[in-house]
Amino acid sequence: MLLENTIGAIGELFPEPMVAAQSRLDSLIKPPGSLGRLEELAVRLAGMTGNPRPVINDRVIIIMAGDHGVVAEGVSAAPQEITHQQIPAFLQGVAGIGVLGKLAGTRL
Repeated sequence: MLLENTIGAIGELFPEPMVAAQSRLDSLIKPPGSLGRLEELAVRLAGMTGNPRPVINDRVIIIMAGDHGVVAEGVSAAPQEITHQQIPAFLQGVAGIGVLGKLAGTRL
């Protein structure tokens, strides 16, 4: 319900902060658009908040995992047996995502 309420509370996007955010991203020392979808999300977030450099105080990382046989398709980075080991490591903060999240002050 929280996700639906949060999404429902997003009104029309503010175009000026979006332009300013894109301009800032384009001025960084990196190839234009090299951050891909992350840049698109940053610009949309600027539009949602009305701030070209939005501050998000309550950050959360959501990890979804499943044991659904995708390994059989040959596209998984790890064998199927690893999934049940990874999730506790994520939650204990000893896997990469937990460590980075903790450094960024983000809940997991």
